[in-house]
Amino acid sequence: MELCSVPSPALITSSSSSSRPLRDIEISNALNYGSDEDSEEDGEEEIGLQSTIVPRVVQMFAASEDEGEGGEVDAFISFSWPPTSNDHPPVPNSSGPIPSTSHVPDYSVPPSLPTHTPSSPSCPMSEPGNKFDFKWRGFPQPQTPPELRREPFSQINCGPTVPYASPYDAFTAIWDRDIMEHIAMETNRYAQQLATVMLVDGSLCPSSRITKWKDTDVSELHVYFAIILATGIVVKSRLEEYWNSTLDIFSTPGFTAAMTYDRFMLLSKCLHFQDNDGCDPELMTRAQAKLFKVQPILDHLNNKFQQLYVLGQNVSVDESLTMWKGWLDINQFIRNKAATVGIKTYEVCESQTGYLWRFEVHAGHDTSSDPQEDSPVSGKVPALVLRLLNGLEHKGHTIWMDNFYNSPALARELKVRGFDCVGTLRTNRQFVPIELTNLTKKDMAIGQVNGCTSGDVDLIVYRDKNRVAFVSTYHGLATAMCGDTHKPTVIPDYNVCMGGVDRKDQMLAMYPIERRRNKIWYKKFFRKLLNASVLNAYILHKAHRSISHRNFRQTLVRELLAAHTPPAPTRALPNTWHFPGQYDLLPGTTRNEHQRRSCSVCKKRTSSFCKACNVPLCVFGCFESYHTSQ
Repeated sequence: MELCSVPSPALITSSSSSSRPLRDIEISNALNYGSDEDSEEDGEEEIGLQSTIVPRVVQMFAASEDEGEGGEVDAFISFSWPPTSNDHPPVPNSSGPIPSTSHVPDYSVPPSLPTHTPSSPSCPMSEPGNKFDFKWRGFPQPQTPPELRREPFSQINCGPTVPYASPYDAFTAIWDRDIMEHIAMETNRYAQQLATVMLVDGSLCPSSRITKWKDTDVSELHVYFAIILATGIVVKSRLEEYWNSTLDIFSTPGFTAAMTYDRFMLLSKCLHFQDNDGCDPELMTRAQAKLFKVQPILDHLNNKFQQLYVLGQNVSVDESLTMWKGWLDINQFIRNKAATVGIKTYEVCESQTGYLWRFEVHAGHDTSSDPQEDSPVSGKVPALVLRLLNGLEHKGHTIWMDNFYNSPALARELKVRGFDCVGTLRTNRQFVPIELTNLTKKDMAIGQVNGCTSGDVDLIVYRDKNRVAFVSTYHGLATAMCGDTHKPTVIPDYNVCMGGVDRKDQMLAMYPIERRRNKIWYKKFFRKLLNASVLNAYILHKAHRSISHRNFRQTLVRELLAAHTPPAPTRALPNTWHFPGQYDLLPGTTRNEHQRRSCSVCKKRTSSFCKACNVPLCVFGCFESYHTSQ
């Protein structure tokens, strides 16, 4: 039995990486992989039917009338290390070096299962009902190298669509003027609505911050964003500490210079993205009603993230969690995430960089839009994956997913749409052969591999410390050295390419701008999206200019403040007309209590003020400091 030793294909990013054109026999072997008859004439017909825009897996769906029912296993391959027999020594192959015989796996077909001779399909894809008619069998020998089975990657110039000269340019490409004007308009509208409600219910008092409201604009919102981003770089336990006016080692006067504390808190309270009067739950689905307040931001960021970046070949699909411990009916619990409980998003990220390309917020299952088609991929999870990958079809991307999403039916559907699919698998999924489903850890020796194929979809079960199952559309039984141990190449490839979403979360965890306590869930979630947009802007900028993540954020904050902070007004110079005064007595009081205002320098309550400036000031210290500083 010949053993094909091939390099790991996980990091192949272009179909042009081949050093020479494929020979006719190699193309024929790739098209006829896992078929029922090994006929030279049939192989020639298949080459003539091959189309450049149709995935090669379409040619594998033909099934003759005398074949058995789907899901039946014709052969089942098992092998382990070290070999127990030398009946099948390795045969030298030009595709790569052959390991020593002491480490070569011993292949064996259990006698309880019939052997199978590969053959070619007799015709192109038949009726759609046969698409999920799996014919499981053992892997043919010799195996087709994985790179010949993989979908050719047709994308060129992967990465940012245009270069960006500065962090500010990359950030404003995402948060353009249209969305900033929309946020400013809705924030001003909500501030007026809030003041009206407080006035009607009697909760509005002269000292309320809302009484000092003045309409915001795009420039002020950019400054507001810069302050939020700065709190992720300069970490303090309480928000008020950023505006501490005490001149000591812990002071941060830059925050006070950019915006006053009262104005920052007022903008945080009134920040809004959607008109409340436009919300009519009766005309919306359950998910639309729950995400109504933040839907414009979700739509805008999804569109921008996709417009500004071209994904590489390896793409991971996984979920992320924004911590929210308060009551929320869309909260989810994920044990292996750092947050464990909160708002879940399903995300498509580039494996190498962690660039967030598309995301969808979990807002419960919308039963009103359940598909009526009875198909193995019409369920909620397969439909979710197909929605997330919409627009990437027939480009040769490899989708890496964990066992929450994967199934043989979804792998075949993705193969039909021009994707490759790799990831862990739950062996109780539909169409998994019963031999693999019933296979337990006790049934396998350490290092043993069991598997079967249906031509375009491979199932592999490996026993290390525990049993783990994989599904792949191109790996087969190719092996690689991992330390001192032989493992299927699908394992190291999965470890390298699956972590796109986790890589993004890890980079965002260093700058937790959403960690502040917040009583409104969608405002905290907005901060998470703002943080993710900064990371995407960093990836866009870094593609052409080398810079660290921290330096990028610091430079972005400085550039936002420099571009949008108005010049500070100059204070009047001291003259003989600046005298302290005292506010009038409070009416109706029995004691001599004077009216008090917040001091313009130290923010403490004081009854004294400057008669010329009409500004509340403490007599001792603050009065002189105010009139002598420029």
